[in-house]
Amino acid sequence: MSQPDHRFSRRNLLQAGAAAVTATSASGTSVAHAAAATVAAPEVPPEVPAEWRNRQPGMAYRRLGRTGLMVSEVVCGGDPITLENYRHLEIALELGLNYFDTAPQYNNGDTERAYGKLMAVKAGRRNQLFITTKVSGFTQMRERLYRDIFAGLPGEKQSAIMKRARDLREERAVEKPGYFLTYFPGQREQLDPAYVRVAMMPAYAEKVEGSAPFRKFIRESLEGSLQRLGTDHVDTLMCPHGANTPEELECPEILETFKALKQEGKVRFLGFTAHNDPAGLLSAAARGGQYDVVMLAYNVINGGYLEAPIREATAHGIGVIGMKVAHAVATHHKALQPVPQWRIDKINRIIPGDEMKAPVKAYLWALQNPRITAVISNLWDETHIRENLGVAGKKVQLQAA
Repeated sequence: MSQPDHRFSRRNLLQAGAAAVTATSASGTSVAHAAAATVAAPEVPPEVPAEWRNRQPGMAYRRLGRTGLMVSEVVCGGDPITLENYRHLEIALELGLNYFDTAPQYNNGDTERAYGKLMAVKAGRRNQLFITTKVSGFTQMRERLYRDIFAGLPGEKQSAIMKRARDLREERAVEKPGYFLTYFPGQREQLDPAYVRVAMMPAYAEKVEGSAPFRKFIRESLEGSLQRLGTDHVDTLMCPHGANTPEELECPEILETFKALKQEGKVRFLGFTAHNDPAGLLSAAARGGQYDVVMLAYNVINGGYLEAPIREATAHGIGVIGMKVAHAVATHHKALQPVPQWRIDKINRIIPGDEMKAPVKAYLWALQNPRITAVISNLWDETHIRENLGVAGKKVQLQAA
């Protein structure tokens, strides 16, 4: 019997996502706080046991897909955490937060070192937390190897590759307004080398893929993270860190190296992060079946484009964590250009009232989606901790945008 074709049209997906915005913007205004330790219904096989850590009254937890990890609805992002700014996280732990996100590139490794110091303060604290780190720089390493090959090609072949790369970007509509949002300087420029590489793969992949240095890079990155964190394992390893195309998920060195590291007890689950084309990457992960967790840009502006892929991914047991949730409306973020007023107006229409700041409302909006396990939050200080963790467990009927 022939199998159904699960490939999708990017244009159809984006159109379906736009329709989902309207469908999910139901009316209503009342807000009520859920009971302590609220648990969202998991879309995973029932035989996967739940794993709890730092369970505290007043915090709400959700299951991270087939991993079974019961994660606090608000988790800690690594950007603001340094060796001079981490002690306030004691308050977050008291309130029930149980998930730390980090990467080697965050503050030149100092975020991992700060988490390590925090865990070392109290015996057994590592067992209170789920830890995620990433393999920073892996994607850029692959693209450099392709770029070296490209530089040696005749002009007509270079032109053909560049045209194919442009055609792919247009076909997939990855820069569609409202779908592509800028979260950090240089983000759009990441697409150029990414799509050149994709265009080169049919003819030149055998010269790059399967490279032993890839496996070495992943292993050395993780070993460095473990040393800085002061632990013998992380719960989730994100590779690629900042994937740009679905093709990056098919790298055999990622899967083979992860399998070896898992057998050694140094990692438990595999994930990746995505700012660019998050819908395309999430759907590819669902079809591929290799990734357990996806951390992707998801917010009140691009959310409609992601509803269908999120349903698809969670149906396959993938845990989904929303990042850049507040960035779309965070007027204070130093790395961003001024946020358009219409974005602020939009979140204020969806969640009326003056008692919460726009970024806090953005977190609350994202958590109304039961398929989102948690939102990444930058916890700069005690004020951010109390404001942002305060949305955990709250339910709100969203007004039409």
